[in-house]
Amino acid sequence: MTPGGAKSTGGEGALFPREPRAVSPGAVHVPGWLSTARQRELVESCRAWARGPVPMRHTVLPGGGVMSVQTVCVGWHWQPYRYGRTADDVNGARVADFPDWLVELGRAALTAAYGVEGPAGSGGEPGTYTPDTALINFYDGAARMGMHQDKEERSGAPVVSLSIGDTCLFRFGNAETRGRPYTDVELASGDLFVFGGPARFAYHGVPKVYPGTADPATGMGSGRLNITLRETGLPG
Repeated sequence: MTPGGAKSTGGEGALFPREPRAVSPGAVHVPGWLSTARQRELVESCRAWARGPVPMRHTVLPGGGVMSVQTVCVGWHWQPYRYGRTADDVNGARVADFPDWLVELGRAALTAAYGVEGPAGSGGEPGTYTPDTALINFYDGAARMGMHQDKEERSGAPVVSLSIGDTCLFRFGNAETRGRPYTDVELASGDLFVFGGPARFAYHGVPKVYPGTADPATGMGSGRLNITLRETGLPG
């Protein structure tokens, strides 16, 4: 049993457990890693963060476009396309501190995905991985995320992604282009996805969410929460 609270071979009670697999070098999908109880705990934490000090909001992009997902940040505040300690594009408040237990969860996630060592040169060794920011995105049934790279961080350490609620179609591509080749993966509630090493700057996105697939026992009656843990590489 991992600190995620579930065996890493599939969801709780699954008749045909989904097995962990490498989607590309450095990118690993671990189905059912979070137990239902751990998902409930994370949902409650996300709800608390969403109430402030910086509330969850639709991010406004340069040029005036508005993202369909709603976002709240912990540790560092992300806005296109930089990090800061204060949410200057929302209410100017300092974001909530990044808790130590999220660092431990991130390290456990890397161990589940990579074993005791991360991809060579990735900074992904579980014992030294120290995420200092979390971006929490809420998707309703109509929300989408276009293909993009996570490249505002100065650190090349892996990104840890946790899914709770409705299943989504996750599109994981390559580091050169938003187009093909890419692999489509269904991420269900409790799933872990880690990408580092040669996959760290791959384009990825969410073209579809499947409404009505959330398990209310997780605390999510509808919609999808995606929690991504990252090392910013910025001075503390």
